[in-house]
This record gives sequence, structure tokens and C-alpha cells, in this order.
Amino acid sequence: MKDLNDMTEGVFGYGPLVVGVVLAVLVGWSVWWVVRYLRADAMTRQSIRQAVRVRRTWKRLAQMLKLCATDKMPTALASLSNTDGKPVKPRVLVPALKVTHDAYGVIAQANCLPGVGLAEFQKAAPYLADAWRMTRVSALPGDKPGQVMLRGVRVDPLITPTVHVPTGRQPEEYAKWDLGVDEYGMPIFVPLKEVPGVAVGGLPGFGKTSCVNRLVCDWAPSPAVQFVFFDGKVSHAYEGDYADLVQRAFAFCGDDLEEANNLLRELVELRRARSASIRKVLGKKNMWHVGPSADWPLIVVVIDEAHTYFRDHKGSDPATKRLATFAAENARLTEDLVKKGRSVGFLTILTTQKTTGDAIPTFIRDVCPVGLSFAQKTADAAVAALGDDIREWPDASPVLLQDPAYVGVAVMSQHGRPGFIRIRTPYVADEDAARVAEATAHLVHHPARLLENLTGRTVVDLTKDDPEPPAMAA
Repeated sequence: MKDLNDMTEGVFGYGPLVVGVVLAVLVGWSVWWVVRYLRADAMTRQSIRQAVRVRRTWKRLAQMLKLCATDKMPTALASLSNTDGKPVKPRVLVPALKVTHDAYGVIAQANCLPGVGLAEFQKAAPYLADAWRMTRVSALPGDKPGQVMLRGVRVDPLITPTVHVPTGRQPEEYAKWDLGVDEYGMPIFVPLKEVPGVAVGGLPGFGKTSCVNRLVCDWAPSPAVQFVFFDGKVSHAYEGDYADLVQRAFAFCGDDLEEANNLLRELVELRRARSASIRKVLGKKNMWHVGPSADWPLIVVVIDEAHTYFRDHKGSDPATKRLATFAAENARLTEDLVKKGRSVGFLTILTTQKTTGDAIPTFIRDVCPVGLSFAQKTADAAVAALGDDIREWPDASPVLLQDPAYVGVAVMSQHGRPGFIRIRTPYVADEDAARVAEATAHLVHHPARLLENLTGRTVVDLTKDDPEPPAMAA
């Protein structure tokens, strides 16, 4: 009995210590939250308060919106404690909700219940937006099966301009295009691995070039990527949008059609040489099976204002006929790069104001799996950029983006999901682009010379091994 008393006294003797530890943890947690709140900016503070409100009111709100389930089956404990034989009161089950916040609003992960799944949350989304004091709320499949992700935004990310400052560090993943954020403030990444081409359309001054500039700035620090620029707006690099980035490119071409024709011929010749030697050099018939490298880099061909190089010139005089011949040949050569360059490491990005057939021939445009459109003036231009499906989603049409507030906002189809999304792309300052280009200029190597170093043969000799017959001039 004495030993039992001593043990009891020992256990209860630790009581004050345990209480002290619990209080210390609570105080530390409270201090951490207060410091975090005080250090946050004004927008994030408001999101923190909204997140607290969402957690506090969730159980009642879920029942009001019928986002709950009734369980009439008593638990084992309830059955054992039911000694008077009366029916056990049914339980109301409310989905568990885990809430986080950011500057735009809140993100909540909810567990599904029998009869309460994604469809029910999507139906209740407008009412959740009103209750949570949000501009809009979306319900999407969660990170795990049986979960739904609720995204509520207080401010509209589409009309909130953003700025991207390139880090100058190598990308962690090749061919991953960080476009910006969607209308719910969620980051949008487009995988460009195994993608032969990208078509970008939109009115002048609405963000096409800045969008491409971000890709170049983010990928420039990698020695496994090489760039070539075609700028149809200017005659010389220093005059145009690529003046700050041209030192990171192994070649540049202005609006001269003959010069563009010569450079495109060189690129097609390089494509054929790579096709002829890829098995011997890489041991694979597809470069993406091993990934790009410094010796066999991904070649990003940027053709800005593509209509300059492909436009059909009408006229019977010799000068016009000559331009028409070059334009037709340029289209054929670009088609070669897009249709045959994917497996050997070519990615062609074409930008123009209207991606109609007269600006980018349909035999090129329609084989580009990724299409984006900034503001457009007509529904036909929107269809040319995004396909006929955009007619079924009028709220997402780029025709609605002509307001100056939407400069930098693009529309694209959702990968793996029906419909379209609107994306706020960030602005990249010229000085930041120049800084990255200057810091990475030493990484520029002509892919043709790299291939010759790998094989010990010239590009011309390698093309002779290509069973494909040489193309005839138009």
C-alpha cells in the first residue's frame, strides 16, 4: 500500500510540470501566430482573418448548404450506453476542412462523405463565396482521392498586375513553362516536354512578348537550352523587344524574308542532321527519353510576329513574286521544324496578332498542341487561336479581355479537363531580362557545332545519311 501511495504521489507530482509544458507550447504557438500576422502584408492579414472565420463557421455553414451526411447507424459505444431502449439520435457528419491562406484568399481541403462529393461542392460554390465574402470560389478534385479543394479569392487575380524577377538559377525541371496564376490565384505550369510547337495570339501590347520573355529568362541559365529569335517587327535586334535577350541566342533574324529563309534552311538542315545521328549519339530515337544536355540541347525557336514571314504576297511584279516565293518556302521550312523536330529536340514558339490561316498557315498552327490567346477583337480570331470549343465557353473568350486592366491576361484550354482557364502572366522588366542574358551569355553555343564535335562530321555530311530526300525550293 505504501508503494502504491508513493507511485500515486510521484505521478501527481509531475502534474504541474505537464501543465507548464502545455502552457509553454500554447504560449509559443500564440506568439508564433502573432509574429506571423504582424509581419504579413495587408492583403495576407485579411486572408488570415478570413481563414479563421471559415474554420469557425464551417460546421454550421456546411449543414445550412446541405454539405453534410446523416448517419442513422449508432456507434458501438452509443449502443452499449443505450440502456433505456430508446432509439439513438442520428449523427450529423460534416466534412473535415483544412484551411490555409495566401495573399489572394483561402485554400481549403475538404473530405468527401457519402452523398457529398465534388458535384455537391461545385453546386454550393456560389453560396460559399457569399458566406466567405469572396469574389469567387471554385471546387476542384483534391490532392488525394476522396478530397475536394476549395479555392476562394477575395481579390481578382486577373486584374492584379504581377511582376516576375528572374532568379538566374537553373530550372529544376526541363521544359516546364511557368505561365503565372489563374483566376483563382493558383500557379499554372505548362509541360512542354515532347511538345513540337506553341502558338500565341493576341492584340499588340497585351502581353505576348512579355510572356515569351519569361520563358527565355527562366530557361536561360541552363546550358541544355539554346535559343534562336526571329523578330518580324524590326530589321535589327537592337530595335525590338529582344534587344536585351539577343546575346543569349545563337542566331537572330529580323524582318528580311530572304535572311529568314536562309536561317530556317540552316535549322532544317540541323534537324535532319540530328535525325540522322540521334541513335548513334544518344542511343535513342527520341531525345526526350534521355533529356536535353549541354552537348545535345533543346533548341527553342521563337518566331515573333510570325505573319511577317508567312504572309501571302499578291502581285505579278518580280519583287512581289520573289517575296511570295520566300514566304511560301518559309512556311514549308517551319512546318518541317514543327512536324519533325520534336523527337530531336526542337521547340518552335510562334506569336502573332491573329492566328488565322493567313498569319500562321493551318498546316503549322493545327499541329501546335499548346495554344494561348491574349485579347482578341473578334470571335473568329478567338476560334483561330483556341479552337471551336471556345464558342461553348463564352465567359472565357479572349474577346472579353480588351480592357486595359487585362493586359497580360491570356486564355488557354485546361489540360485534362473540359473548358478554358484565364491566366495572369507577369511582367518581366527589361533590366531584369538584360541582367539574365548578360550573366548567361557564356552558355551560348551553336547546336550545329556541338553536333559536329560529338560526331566528328559536318552537318552537311550528316544530312547525306538522312534517308529523307532534300526539299525542293518553292
